[in-house]
Amino acid sequence: MLRTLTRQFAPINRSSFIRTLATTTIPETQKGVIFYENGGKLEYKDIPVPKPKANEILVNVKYSGVCHTDLHAWKGDWPLPVKLPLVGGHEGAGIVVAKGDSVKNFEIGDIAGIKWLNGSCLSCELCEQGFESNCAHADLSGYTHDGSFQQYATADAVQAAKIPQGTDLANIAPILCAGVTVYKALKTADLKPGQWVAISGAAGGLGSLAVQYAKAMGLRVLGIDGGDAKKELFHSLGGEVFVDFTKEKNVTEAIQNATNGGPHGVINVSVAEAAISQSTEYVRPTGTVVLVGLPAGAVCKSEVFSHVVKSIQIKGSYVGNRADTREAIDFFTRGLVKSPIQVVGLSKLPEVFELMEQGKILGRYVVDTEK
Repeated sequence: MLRTLTRQFAPINRSSFIRTLATTTIPETQKGVIFYENGGKLEYKDIPVPKPKANEILVNVKYSGVCHTDLHAWKGDWPLPVKLPLVGGHEGAGIVVAKGDSVKNFEIGDIAGIKWLNGSCLSCELCEQGFESNCAHADLSGYTHDGSFQQYATADAVQAAKIPQGTDLANIAPILCAGVTVYKALKTADLKPGQWVAISGAAGGLGSLAVQYAKAMGLRVLGIDGGDAKKELFHSLGGEVFVDFTKEKNVTEAIQNATNGGPHGVINVSVAEAAISQSTEYVRPTGTVVLVGLPAGAVCKSEVFSHVVKSIQIKGSYVGNRADTREAIDFFTRGLVKSPIQVVGLSKLPEVFELMEQGKILGRYVVDTEK
């Protein structure tokens, strides 16, 4: 059984930390979790510390969030080749301890975040327009680039997130992927303050953050999930109406009644194919369905007659760009969004994956790389 760490996380004082760095030698080896084949053993072991390239920073990762994408990378069930062997993880928060010769935007001792998008070409049409994550040459942390489930990890300095000094690193870790992703999805829905948004999968790692970002953006929030514990978490985060799909006989009708005709937008962070397709039924006419969760092999079905007559839109929303990241972090640092987290040691990562597969996770698990 996982034991949650309950100690307080003291903010890091930059000047004292830099003095510490000056007398600290970067080790040759470190602890990390690595797997050598998809679905193979997750091994907590000593592995080499990577060396940063000219454009990269080396981050002493203190905490890393655990995302459902990490589970897909391990299983290899997405139609996108994964690097093997692989150190997963892409929500890493830590301290810059080394940098390449070309890096101008980070200094030793700065706080940095390792995101899903580790790097992109920055010169193609998509990158020029701010769609860096859609770049054909995108490098992905914990997928095509060894990620944050290790004590030291590299990141392209251009894409690495800048984190303010004094930030709680355990709590900001999930913002670097989950927070940025749902914030971008809400922007993609293009809703106005006072309108209804439904969050499908509202009490999970992404959903719990989506509820808070939606509230901070002035939206009315309806959450869809199952179980009393998830209902309690949803309301504690400021959600207005909770629909329990395990208890409601007609989920579509319940949602439309609660929102007087259906939500203006739906953010699908659920990984259930049926729930995704159902959102096209209960969304309000002229509303927008945003697809975020990526269940392997899933298809979103929308009945064409209703789709046309209701004039609804279905949009895909991937992770955000650098501007989205900066904005999402700003919501967090101003106290408008918090991460409902449980912290465990990195050595317990296989157990977290097991809970994730069973759908038993409330909020987000974060691993402490020193444990």
